[in-house]
Amino acid sequence: MKTPPARRAELDEVIVNVELTLASIVQGLALSFLADNAGAVLSKGPPAAWLYVGVAFLIILIFWSRALIHTLTLIRWPLEFVHNFFYFACALVEVLAFKNLHDPFMWFVLNAVFAVLVWGLFMHDLRIIRLRARDSVGPSSFRLYAIVEADQRLNIRIIMPSLFAFALGSALAIKMAPEFFLVRQGHLLLIGCQGVVLMVYLACVVRSFTRITPLISATRAEWRDDVEEGM
Repeated sequence: MKTPPARRAELDEVIVNVELTLASIVQGLALSFLADNAGAVLSKGPPAAWLYVGVAFLIILIFWSRALIHTLTLIRWPLEFVHNFFYFACALVEVLAFKNLHDPFMWFVLNAVFAVLVWGLFMHDLRIIRLRARDSVGPSSFRLYAIVEADQRLNIRIIMPSLFAFALGSALAIKMAPEFFLVRQGHLLLIGCQGVVLMVYLACVVRSFTRITPLISATRAEWRDDVEEGM
């Protein structure tokens, strides 16, 4: 007797678990590198190093939170390989940045690279949003994807370009005026500004998730469950 094909909902559940596990593993790896390098920097470096450690921790929280929201709102069968490849690339740059907590110039250079990768991830995921919109058949899903797409475009057009410009501008400023930014500790102004901006961004992410939480379960219930017919 031929085994009946798996329902789309069952495959969706498998992929969601894969995505959540992957996001947690890659950010857990980044956190372990941060902890290792933070110990060395804080034991030998100045108290100002705590600022870099704090900002690095915010980056982990933001990336993990965004990945969680993305998974719960958009991910279905089949697995999106390119999307997950971006996760690995972002984690690699995170780790490299965390290994340069003692070097403000390299910190901001790598943060600029990280911003470019996340920017690319947001642009790539617009396609997934369009796919989920085609799966949607009810008012909850239409409302959810209007919110998700507006947020995605805000990140693509304003937030990520601004974070990239800030990181790149900070690196150039340090390179051009090392006397002020390194010898006289002017880089603390830059890392302080970055920390404030990321705290505000994280608060907005958490608030946005709280707002759309009731729509997520309703949307997943409205998705079309395409069943493969046996031959």
